[in-house]
Amino acid sequence: MNEYLIPANSNRGKLILGYFRPIDLIIFAIGMSISLILLLIFNSSMDSIPVLILILLPGFISIFLVVPIPYQHNILVLLGAIYNFYFVNRQRYYWRGWCMKYGEEYKRK
Repeated sequence: MNEYLIPANSNRGKLILGYFRPIDLIIFAIGMSISLILLLIFNSSMDSIPVLILILLPGFISIFLVVPIPYQHNILVLLGAIYNFYFVNRQRYYWRGWCMKYGEEYKRK
């Protein structure tokens, strides 16, 4: 018979901790490092909330990009798929269903 059933999560074995690609961890590390460096530089001016939010923004963005989501790998992969669908491989699909009139074929008399 030689029929094999491949489980849906078979690619998770290739990922770090089952969720992250190396580029995901690099993005996370860079974002957190930038936030940490900004915290050290602007340590004296962290009295206001807007300044603190701006300092922590690179870390929040990197966390947002690498968080796993259902039916996709993470937000970064989802954004890449949306970009490819709408801007790179844009195709036009024509509907020719059973209810569509095909122009010249159905002229009324």
